[in-house]
Amino acid sequence: MSLLRTKSIEQSIEDTEEPEHKLRKDLGALDLVVFGVGVTIGAGIFVLTGTVAATNSGPALALSFLIAAIACALAALCYAEFASTVPVAGSAYTFSYATLGELVAWIIGWDLVLEFTIGAAALSVGFSGYLQSLLDGTALEIPESIGSASGGAIDLPAVVIALLVMVMLVRGTKFSSRVNQIVVAIKLAVVAAVIVVGFAHVSPSNWKPFIPESQPVPEGGGGFAQTPLITTLLGIEPAVYGLAGVIAGAAIVFFAFIGFDVVATTAEEAHSPQRDVPIGILGSLVIVTVLYAAVSLVVTGLQNYTEIDPEDAAPLATAFKAVGVDWMGDLISVGACIGLVVVAMILMLGQTRVAFAMGRDGLLPRWLSKVHPTYGTPYRITLITGVVVAVIAGFVDLTTLADLVNIGTLFAFILVSIGVVILRRTRPDLPRAFRVPFAPVVATLATLMCLYLMLNLKGDTWVRFLIWMALGLVVYFAYGRRHSRLETHRTA
Repeated sequence: MSLLRTKSIEQSIEDTEEPEHKLRKDLGALDLVVFGVGVTIGAGIFVLTGTVAATNSGPALALSFLIAAIACALAALCYAEFASTVPVAGSAYTFSYATLGELVAWIIGWDLVLEFTIGAAALSVGFSGYLQSLLDGTALEIPESIGSASGGAIDLPAVVIALLVMVMLVRGTKFSSRVNQIVVAIKLAVVAAVIVVGFAHVSPSNWKPFIPESQPVPEGGGGFAQTPLITTLLGIEPAVYGLAGVIAGAAIVFFAFIGFDVVATTAEEAHSPQRDVPIGILGSLVIVTVLYAAVSLVVTGLQNYTEIDPEDAAPLATAFKAVGVDWMGDLISVGACIGLVVVAMILMLGQTRVAFAMGRDGLLPRWLSKVHPTYGTPYRITLITGVVVAVIAGFVDLTTLADLVNIGTLFAFILVSIGVVILRRTRPDLPRAFRVPFAPVVATLATLMCLYLMLNLKGDTWVRFLIWMALGLVVYFAYGRRHSRLETHRTA
C-alpha cells in the first residue's frame, strides 16, 4: 500500500515554510495572467499553424484550435480548483500526491518533466527557425550546418538561447516576470498587427472549402509510426483532411495551449494564490483562444493551404511575403524571436518547480531543491535543466518535440481532472477559493476529450511516451520509493 500513500495537503503547505526550500512570494494576479499569455503565445501559433493547415485541417485550422481550446478550458477549471486549494509548487504532481497516491504522483511528475523540458527545447528550436528567417540574405545569415538539427550538425542558435534562458531563471522569478511583461506586450502588438493587416489582405476564396474533403494519406506517409493511434486501433484507413483531419490537427495544435498549467506550478510564489492562480489560468486561456482563432483565419486566408510548405519554420512570415507585405514578414520574425525566448523561459520555469517539489519530497535527490541564498530560486535544478534543454534543442527537430509535449500534457490533464473529483470526496472540508461548476460532469468531459486527443497522436509518439514512462518507473523503484520523505518518516 506504500504505492498509494498520499501526502496531506497540510503537510504540503507546511513544507513550503522550510528555510532551505522556501520560495519567495513575488507574483500577483497580473504577473500570472501575463505568464500564462506569455507562455501560451509561442511556437504553436508562430510555427505549427503552417504544418497543421497544410497536412491536417486546411482552412478549418480555426476549428482545430477551438476543439483544443475546449479541452483545455475543461481541464483549466480543474487546475484552477486544485491550485486554489493546494497553493504549492509542483502543479499536477503535488495535486496527484494529495489525491491519487505516491506512485501516480511520481508518474505525473515524471510526465511533467517530459512536458516542460521538451517544450522548452521545442520553443528554443522555434526561436532558431524565425531568427534564421530574419537573417536570411544578410551578412549575418546562419549556415545550415549549424542552424538545423535535421539538415545540419547542430542547431546552435537553439542551444545558445536555452542557456541564456537558464541564466535569467537563476537570476530570479520576479526578474523573469518583468522581462516577460515587456515581451508579452511586444508579442501582443505583433499578433494584433497580424490580425489587422492580415484581414485587409485575405482572399476569402482561400477558405473554400473550409473543411477540405478527406483524402487518402500520400504514398509513403502511412504506417503505424506516422498515423494517429486511433486509426490503427479501429482499423480505419489512414486519411488526411475532413473531420478526422480537423481532430488530428487539434491534437497537434494543442501544443499552442500548453502554458496555463505552468501558472499552477508558480502557486507557491503568488501573493494570494487562492485568488490569483484561478485568475491567471482562466484569464490567459480566454485571451489566447480569441487570438488563435483570428490568426489561424489570417494564415489560411492569405495563402491557400495547398501552397503552404509544411516544413516552413516561419509560416506566418511566409504567408505575408506571399501577398507582397514583406515588412510584416520581418515584423513577425522579430516578434516571434523575442516572444519564443520567453515561452522557453516559462516552460523551463515550470520544469524546475516540478523537479523542486519532487526533490523536496525526496523522490528526487533533496540537494536538487536547495534555493539560492541571494536570488531565492532553485538554482541547482535550474542549471541542470538548462543544460539538458540546450542539448535536446541542438539535436532534435521541432515536430518530434511538439508531439511529445502534447501527449505528456494531455496525460497530466487527465490525472488532474480525475483528482479534483477524488479530492472533493476525500477532503470535502478543505477551503476552496474556486470550485469547478458541475465538477463530475466537467471532469469527465475533460478526461474524455483529452484521451481522444491523445489517441489522435501518431503511433511513434506513443512509443516514445511509453518508453519514457517505463524509464520513470525504473527510477522510482530504484530510488524514489526508498528515499521518499513519507517512507523515511515511516521508518524513523
